[in-house]
Amino acid sequence: MKLRVGIVGLGANWEQRYRPALKALSDRFQVRAVCAEVAAKAEQVARQFDAEAVHGFRVLAARPDIDAVLLLSSAWYGPLPIFAACDFAKAVYCAAAVAVDGERAEEIKRRIEESGIAFTAEFPRRQSPATLRLKELIATRLGPPQMLFCHARRQTESRPRPLMGNESRREPMVEDLMELVDWCCFIMDRPLRSVWGVEHVGRGGKSDYQMMSVEFAPREGVEENPAMAQISCGRYLPPQWQEAVAFRPPAELQVCCEHGIAFVDLPATLVWFDEAGRHQESLDQDRPVGEQLLTQFHRAVTSLVRRTQDLEDAYRALRVVMAARESAQTGRRISLE
Repeated sequence: MKLRVGIVGLGANWEQRYRPALKALSDRFQVRAVCAEVAAKAEQVARQFDAEAVHGFRVLAARPDIDAVLLLSSAWYGPLPIFAACDFAKAVYCAAAVAVDGERAEEIKRRIEESGIAFTAEFPRRQSPATLRLKELIATRLGPPQMLFCHARRQTESRPRPLMGNESRREPMVEDLMELVDWCCFIMDRPLRSVWGVEHVGRGGKSDYQMMSVEFAPREGVEENPAMAQISCGRYLPPQWQEAVAFRPPAELQVCCEHGIAFVDLPATLVWFDEAGRHQESLDQDRPVGEQLLTQFHRAVTSLVRRTQDLEDAYRALRVVMAARESAQTGRRISLE
């Protein structure tokens, strides 16, 4: 079955991830409409796919020749395209973490559940070759993870443009942390227990560094100490310091397991150690991540069984990030149970 899709927002990954994936999966997806903040860009992309550029995401979601909405950027739309898709019963592929407060997240979750639409949240770190190989090693050689150390270092944003109307300010730090939290939860694969957070506020009263310590429950039926993940994200380097961003970056993920330790750099570099010594793997990627993610979305929409796990996982990640922010403000550990 070929899905007729409308694209809302293009985002930074359009050229490298989504455009090639949609071209390669032309037997499964047909782009019918494109809506983007810059009309000229929307028209250009629409011509590439023999589609139509439309003005407004509600107009796009209301079209009878659209089966699903690909939300590839939430630069200024926020969750509004998701609400529009719910109103018109269109499936949603959400590539951008929607940075909203906890109350709005509850509304998003409720609207999706009530509408009964298929919803897929993008978690590209899960599908990277290094992550999938790490999960294999955890099951076979390294044993259960005990501690995770996960860090992202970004440059600060350029000067933000003024807000228009009732739109909300996008928070890149929240989006980054949501992705890191989900990555750690996917690898740890056990229930959350609590989180403790700290935050540094830089010039202009804007947060430029956040760190959290997440505690996971022990494995069921096993007497052991709780596992933990230390997750941090910094946006403190000015855009003009390009070399500084890439200077001696720490491993994106360090995993201390029962029988060894692993260092992961996405998408395909994995170095791990056990009693036999050092092992380094540069992993080949059978299919690009974009194709894998869109293929999963196609399967979710065309399946007779409605999947809700992506929605639950996205909501869980946002809940942890918001709880860490509350912890930083109150100075106490917040329970997640």
